[in-house]
Amino acid sequence: MSRAAAIAAAQAYFDEGRFTADLARRVAIPTESQVEERASVLRAYLADEIAPSFARLGFSSEIVDNPVNKTGARGGPMLIAERREPGAATTVFGYGHGDVIRGLEPQWHEGLSPWELKPVGERLYGRGTADNKGQHTINMAALDCVLQMRGRLGFNSVFLIETGEEIGSPGLREVCRMYQDRLRADVLIASDGPRLAPERPTIFLGARGAMNFDLIVDLRDGGHHSGNWGGLLANPGIILAHALATITNEKGAIRVRDWVPAHLPNSVRAALADLTVEGGEDAPEIDPDWGEPGLSPAEKVFGWCSFEVLAFTTGNPENPVNAIPPRAKATCQIRFVVGVDPENFLPALRRHLDAHGFPMVTIERWAKAYFPATRLDPDHPWVRWAAASIEN
Repeated sequence: MSRAAAIAAAQAYFDEGRFTADLARRVAIPTESQVEERASVLRAYLADEIAPSFARLGFSSEIVDNPVNKTGARGGPMLIAERREPGAATTVFGYGHGDVIRGLEPQWHEGLSPWELKPVGERLYGRGTADNKGQHTINMAALDCVLQMRGRLGFNSVFLIETGEEIGSPGLREVCRMYQDRLRADVLIASDGPRLAPERPTIFLGARGAMNFDLIVDLRDGGHHSGNWGGLLANPGIILAHALATITNEKGAIRVRDWVPAHLPNSVRAALADLTVEGGEDAPEIDPDWGEPGLSPAEKVFGWCSFEVLAFTTGNPENPVNAIPPRAKATCQIRFVVGVDPENFLPALRRHLDAHGFPMVTIERWAKAYFPATRLDPDHPWVRWAAASIEN
């Protein structure tokens, strides 16, 4: 098979309007996972649209009920599609999600609808065009183009399409564990993320992890009049503010050394060397002096760790009174990269706060707001293969 012929087939798929037709059909299905009444629509998207499309490519499909529904939680069904080829030594695992966020019809510009694909200039508008119906439509079409050219893929292919990504992917981990033998693969090639810039292809090799926790100063029961007690009673808001100020410097550079890697790997530094971080027309302006000194913006956000205060409350912010509050709480988050031990974050913070004179600050980790960091080495053979394919 000629690689050029497969690429030409993909271009024809777009130029002849077949991509637009496939995407329009899928966008028209209102797969709002945040709306409980759409449960039957989520299943219909898999059963009536995606499974038949995979069948035309020689895949067998199974729709899997979400195991979390047995516990009283709510999760959408998932589809596992497989094409196994005799003698194939490599298995490629693909991922996508068929659900979208709420349509929010009244908020769309005049003439546009979330459930109707419509071109405006060089853009296609409709709910799910980019996240994620457009992306898994493209990936499925790419397989079709190869099959058209040579009648086989040359590898085994397995896909998992879920319908609950926009509500946190409930049950995804459980399904992957239940069907791990069928989903086992040599490489995961998935499309569900932004590009750094529209004109430049992006290969994501992982993502920073996140850990949320609360810092709390709880000194007494009830507030006390500031006129009678001001200057006599410790203020938890002031204590917590000073405790937070020890965690980073005034520019946000982390001072808890166990929270950051010893160094930025050379392969990561090289991969990020010419990347420009852009958020699009509506993005905020980057603060160049914020964060770890000596790093580029790309290195700061893709190769290093950051600490954020997500919320800070003391007293009654909506209706303040003349009282010294009894309690203060800050909700915090660490975004971290591969190369640091997240299980050491909070013990290291405990040691840090104690050493700086803040034993009264308690630390409470959130039970669910955590996911690990992932990163495939930019020098890995699969990465070099993917980059070379795009460049050529």
